[in-house]
Amino acid sequence: MVGLKEELLKSIWHAFTALDLDRSGKVLSHNLCTVLNVPHDPVALEEHFRDDDEGPVSNQGYMPYLNKFILEKVQGNFDKVEFNRMCWTLCAKKNLSKSPLLISDEDAFKVWVIFNFLSEDKYPLIIVPEEIEYLLKKITEAMGAGWQQEQFDHYKIALNTSREGLSAWELIELIGSGQFSKGMDRQTVSMAINEVFNELILDVLKQGYMLKKGHKRKNWMERWFVLKPNIISYYVSEDLKDKKGDIILDGNCCVEALPDKDGKKCLFLIKCLDKTFEISASDKKKKQEWIQAIQSTVSLLRAGSPPPHKEARQKRKELRQKLLLEQEELERQMKELQAANENKQKELEAVRKQLEAAAARAAEEEKKRLQTQVELQDRFSLELEREKMVRQKMEEQVAQKSSELEQYLQRVRELEEMYKQLQEALEDEKQARQDEETVRKLQARLLEEETAKRAELEKWHLQQQQTIQMTEAEKQELENQRMMKEQALQVAMEQLKQLELERKEALEQYEEVKKKLETAANNTKSWKDKVAHHEGLIRLIEPGSKNPHLITNWGPAAFTEAELEQRQRSWKGKKATSE
Repeated sequence: MVGLKEELLKSIWHAFTALDLDRSGKVLSHNLCTVLNVPHDPVALEEHFRDDDEGPVSNQGYMPYLNKFILEKVQGNFDKVEFNRMCWTLCAKKNLSKSPLLISDEDAFKVWVIFNFLSEDKYPLIIVPEEIEYLLKKITEAMGAGWQQEQFDHYKIALNTSREGLSAWELIELIGSGQFSKGMDRQTVSMAINEVFNELILDVLKQGYMLKKGHKRKNWMERWFVLKPNIISYYVSEDLKDKKGDIILDGNCCVEALPDKDGKKCLFLIKCLDKTFEISASDKKKKQEWIQAIQSTVSLLRAGSPPPHKEARQKRKELRQKLLLEQEELERQMKELQAANENKQKELEAVRKQLEAAAARAAEEEKKRLQTQVELQDRFSLELEREKMVRQKMEEQVAQKSSELEQYLQRVRELEEMYKQLQEALEDEKQARQDEETVRKLQARLLEEETAKRAELEKWHLQQQQTIQMTEAEKQELENQRMMKEQALQVAMEQLKQLELERKEALEQYEEVKKKLETAANNTKSWKDKVAHHEGLIRLIEPGSKNPHLITNWGPAAFTEAELEQRQRSWKGKKATSE
């Protein structure tokens, strides 16, 4: 119903804009109710068109009344052609061009209705160049002529430069001028317009004469068949005045080709739920065209799709809307790019000014640089003369320094020779220290053995004291053991004496090594004095302390010499007591 309402509004809009509402609004409303088979409401009509300022016409307009009391009550059971003809009658006289046209008023009416079908859904109504091209192509094909695409492209360019599209009356004038139908007579153009009108407005998918077999008499009669999206009507002739019947089509119908029989050729069968129709076409081509057209119509009914021309119109509108959105998006992007470009231009202008300022500064700096360069050249000349004088002095100094260098190298060679002799002295000192370390280790070993012997003797002394306290019987036995131990002690004393001798020999060796070390130290000292005399280029390695070092079984320098003598006297006293 929404699509039907839009189609009705377009025709009503033409009639509404052509009338003086204060005088003829009632007439338009009355005629609309009549042709649309809508019940009249005289009270609402009089209330709406009341002559005072409080009437709905003055504060709400005509559209609310039209929607509420007329369009919402339309059921679709009306003659569309009669409705369009009533609206055409109200608006044609005022708007139709007075200049002579190559088409009749009836053809102009049909073009006006086609315009309402193809125009955009916005007011004031216009038909865009794409739909104009579609309509002119349909008419050209119906006339059997060739389409002049280049001619239309020139017309389209001229049209786009001045406006978005054409009004209904401009479209009628364009087709009536014969600009795109040159060489065609009025009758051919009229037939082409009628064919396009039948297809687009009356939904006629195909029409033509064929023979139909009767259901009762079984005789064959020629009929004019008209195929529409859901019905096939057949008439006595093509003037459509005497209608003989209808073939209701739905998704369950089918079409089958039949073999020739009873002297009839090009037969096909239309099967419906309640009836079957046998039809004979004039030739095989017509037969195939009708079968294909009916099958396509049934397929559309099964799929619930609109007729091809309406579906194509919807697709073209959707495509235009999509292109419009893309164009708007492109325009938006172009505006953004333009704004960005303007910003860039401003930035470039600012950069240009900065470059000009920088160039001015660079020129000033270049001027200063040239001036400075001249000054530097003068200064350089003076410096060059001064440099020559300085170079002569430097050459004299270099000659003097070369002589001093030779003397210095001679002294270095002498120092190197002294350094080699010092290295040999250091090697002698190092060997003496190694001999001293060997003697120290020998003394330590001898002291450890002496300590072990003394510990053993003390142990035996303690065992003798324990033996004295035993019984007489044991005393005799212990006396024997004591004698044996005294003998062992005598042996140990002899060994101790031997160790004392060995220790004295070790001390003598130590004294000899120490003397050698002192001799090496004196040599080192003499070399040190010589090196100090030659500006101290080499630092000598000094020997260690000359004080004597004592080595006991407790380790190096564990006791002083006095403490060692006191311990020796204590040990001898304990030995005498035990004896």
